[in-house]
Amino acid sequence: MAEKIIELVFIPFPVPSHLAALVKLAKLLTDKDRRLSVTILILKTFFDTKIDSFTGNSRVRFVRIIPQDESGVAEIMKSPKKAWVQFMEIQKRDVRDAVAEITEDPARNVAGFVLDMFCTAMMEVADGFRVPSYICFTCGAAVLGLMLHFRRLSQEFGPEYLAEKYQGSDTESEISVSTYANPYPVRVLPASLLEKDGELLNHFKRFRDCKGIVINTFLELESHAVKSLLADETVPNIYPIGPMIQEANGEENTQGGGEILEWLDRQPDSSVVFLCFGTNGCFDSEQVKEIATGLEKSGHRFLWSLRKPPPEGKLAMVGEYENPMEVLPEGFLQRTSEVGKVIGWAPQMAVLSHRAVGGFVSHCGWNSTLESVWCGVPLAVWPLFAEQQANAFQLVKELGMAVEIKMDYRKDCGIIVAAEKIESAIRELMDPDNEIRVKVAAMKDKTRVVVEKGGSSHRFLESLVQDFVDNVS
Repeated sequence: MAEKIIELVFIPFPVPSHLAALVKLAKLLTDKDRRLSVTILILKTFFDTKIDSFTGNSRVRFVRIIPQDESGVAEIMKSPKKAWVQFMEIQKRDVRDAVAEITEDPARNVAGFVLDMFCTAMMEVADGFRVPSYICFTCGAAVLGLMLHFRRLSQEFGPEYLAEKYQGSDTESEISVSTYANPYPVRVLPASLLEKDGELLNHFKRFRDCKGIVINTFLELESHAVKSLLADETVPNIYPIGPMIQEANGEENTQGGGEILEWLDRQPDSSVVFLCFGTNGCFDSEQVKEIATGLEKSGHRFLWSLRKPPPEGKLAMVGEYENPMEVLPEGFLQRTSEVGKVIGWAPQMAVLSHRAVGGFVSHCGWNSTLESVWCGVPLAVWPLFAEQQANAFQLVKELGMAVEIKMDYRKDCGIIVAAEKIESAIRELMDPDNEIRVKVAAMKDKTRVVVEKGGSSHRFLESLVQDFVDNVS
């Protein structure tokens, strides 16, 4: 009699970066143990989740969830603020139906739900099937500790107290958080932690109810944070199994990627600074002009992914400029034509892997941070939103692997970063004698070791697989 398949149900938050992280995790698990199979439930949105680009593993399958009430989804998506909370609630019934079909298959034994950090509402569905839940935390270990710290404070004092205490407080004030070795500056707290309604912190209340938390990081990168979480008895088992890096998937051959890499081929080694601000990173025209001026004055070669903001108040992804000259300084493209290239979308991993790239001006999204470390490219930090300010602080102050442009910058804050500051940061970033280059190069070497047999991430992965197996034993 054939051995039963150990089935895992994955529910990613339906945006490309979060979906990619869970797909990578699914492939890691199924490659590690042939008894494991993964069904990834794709929730309905109006964004293209691009699941067709994820292929190559017969034991990872995708099931699109079609809501019985699509009009409800459409109504929610009209209101960007907190839409995701309602979005999860109205799709529980459809997820429950999809999982019921899996459980009816006598050849499959469901061992766990693996939920994106923003899908904890689906733990209720897992509970209904008496199946344990695991969280896939797509940020780093230090940020996980920060979130749990503020969740505890919110429970004790209330979110309104936190908002009043920390919003607008002295910019030099600091707090102590166990996952950071240094005092944590209040000015770089993620804004979502200080919302008076406590919506985000409410969401994290169920983290402590899960059986384990998978973190896309590795012990050698965040040693202080990982050890702190492992020592905290109130935190579920953690599995730092990163870095989970996304392959290029042939994207360098689409959307002009080939032309970008051909341009890089013509540049000297480590001579190009790459500017890219993530899937949804963009600036208004005034800030774009300051960036352009700073780049030009720095004298360094550059590759700049310039994206167009979505219409104001609309829940949509950033777009492409048909004519970048509408926001760039007059004559900029002509004056920099020998040393620079302005593009729209960028095949980021292919670019960071290129020998010509010597620095990365980044929004500090965690995926981008890990990709930069994997490729050995030092960063200049310019966070925009979410947990990016916390990542920037960690990179600059905790790890010493980045230079600062403006660590406490927030999108739509009304502050313009001056060209002089941008120029200075780029010069520092691209200085061949900057000590951060040595640290990044050393960490690059470690990223290869940790995922190999005997490495820290490989050991945590083995432990996670065994936990799934034990769930159905």
